[in-house]
Amino acid sequence: MSQSQQADLQLETEEQELEPTFTWTVEEEHAGERADKLITERVSEVSRSQVQELIEQEQVLVNDKKIKANYKVKTGDVVALTLPAPVEVKLEPEDIPLDVRYEDADVIVVNKARGMVVHPAVGHYSGTLVNALMFHCKDLSGINGEVRPGIVHRIDKDTSGLLMAAKNDNAHRNLSHQLKEHTVTRKYLAIVHGVIAHDLGTVDAPIGRHTVHRQQMAVLRENGREAVTHFQVLERLPKHTVVELKLETGRTHQIRVHMDFIGHPLVGDPKYGNQKRNRYGHLIEGQALHAQVLGFEHPRTGEYLEFSTDIPEEMQKLIDFLRQDA
Repeated sequence: MSQSQQADLQLETEEQELEPTFTWTVEEEHAGERADKLITERVSEVSRSQVQELIEQEQVLVNDKKIKANYKVKTGDVVALTLPAPVEVKLEPEDIPLDVRYEDADVIVVNKARGMVVHPAVGHYSGTLVNALMFHCKDLSGINGEVRPGIVHRIDKDTSGLLMAAKNDNAHRNLSHQLKEHTVTRKYLAIVHGVIAHDLGTVDAPIGRHTVHRQQMAVLRENGREAVTHFQVLERLPKHTVVELKLETGRTHQIRVHMDFIGHPLVGDPKYGNQKRNRYGHLIEGQALHAQVLGFEHPRTGEYLEFSTDIPEEMQKLIDFLRQDA
């Protein structure tokens, strides 16, 4: 996209805050790409699954005509995406204690507890981080609609640690852009099966929906999205390894999939690693993963902010136990 096209897109979005429309002309270098993939890469506010839903709802037009998600764009095609206006939130605020690490008029950073779901979904319509944020903040961005107000990124239910949420739409767009450009610092602490031989390493393997087990993700050489995870060994245990993992991208279950892919699945992970049961369930429930460091540029001031948390008690107890597990 040329600078003039970017400026036009930004202006059009700012002028139509309630129903922003993104419009651009496909350049030669992107000819042949799937429409849903291209739009996801261009517009950070929506995921690929959301784009596919919008295509079905005819909120995406190419040359003023409806298309299918697998339509391959051509040079000169004019793509127009209209995001629906935010729906008034119907969820109930809940007085759930939050471990707030930072808060101002634009952003809030919380240390999410293990076991808390980030946003409502089937089977989890209360007790979520969103319910707690609605009670605590009163003001959250509406870009993600009625069930995910303020949520810029998420971590899994049984992953603890730092998460940021946006308190207005401008902050949401800015933070989403930082995530898209891979400028947000995200470091995780994990305990994995097996002893990793290398002190440092990078897993560069695309991730997509598992072709058979649709609730899981997998490394897919075809139709997978770019996914890069850097790891550093912190401690080698008799049969396990404590590692720090830094995300370059942020795909669903990325760390869990990548570590399983290299033969070192996370301890306690119920989805990956072919673990029939959690041998250490008396110490930890779910995967041993903690979002320990989060850094980003403040969406209003541009100042770089970085936050860190101590290792959770249950993970420290697990490490102490595994040190003796010879």
